[in-house]
Amino acid sequence: MELITAFIDIVLHLDVHLADLANNYGTWIYAILFLIIFCETGLVVFPFLPGDSLLFVAGALAATGGMDIGVLCSVLLAAAVLGDNTNYWIGHTIGPKVFCWENSRLFNRQAFDKTHAYFESHGGKTIIIARFLPLLRTFAPFVAGVARMTYTRFVALDFLGGAIWIFSLTLLGYGFGNLPAVKNNLSAVILGIIAISLLPVFIGWLRGRSAARAAG
Repeated sequence: MELITAFIDIVLHLDVHLADLANNYGTWIYAILFLIIFCETGLVVFPFLPGDSLLFVAGALAATGGMDIGVLCSVLLAAAVLGDNTNYWIGHTIGPKVFCWENSRLFNRQAFDKTHAYFESHGGKTIIIARFLPLLRTFAPFVAGVARMTYTRFVALDFLGGAIWIFSLTLLGYGFGNLPAVKNNLSAVILGIIAISLLPVFIGWLRGRSAARAAG
C-alpha cells in the first residue's frame, strides 16, 4: 500500500519531483528522463511508468529554464524510438520461443498468421495511435515483433508516431504548463491527461463487453 501511495504521489506531483531532480542532478535529468521513457516503451514489465503526463510536465519545466527544450525533445524522441525498437526485437526474438511454435498448446499458428496479417495491413495506425494510449504503448511494439511486422515499415511508422507523441505533449507543456490557471491546478491537469489517454481503452473495453453480451 505504501508503494502505491508513493507512486500516486509521484504521478500527481510530477512538477515538484521533476524540478527537484533537475535541481539536484543538473544535466543528468536528461539521462533520467531518457531512462524512464525508454523503460516505459521498451520493456513490457514497465507499462505503469508515467508517459503522457511526464512529457507535459517536462515541457513545462523547460519553459522555466530548467531544461533546454530542443535537447529535451531530442532525448525523449531517442528514448521513445529506441525503446519501441528494443521492445519489437524482444517480441521478435523471444515471442515464438515462449510459444514453442506449433508444438505448444499456448501457440496457435492460425492466430499468429492472422495477427501477422493484421499488423501488415493495419499495424501502421496501431503503432501510431498506441503512442497515446497507456499500456498499449508498451505492448504494441512487442506484439508487432511477435507478429513479424515488416521491420522497415515498423521503424518508419514508429518514428512518425514517436515524433508526434513527443513533440505534441512536450510542446503543449512548454506553451501552456506555466500559465497561472494551469500551474495552480497542475494535479487536476495531470489527472485529466491520464483520463483522456485512458478513455479509448475504457471505450474499447465497454464495446467488448457489449459485443460479448450480444453474442451470449
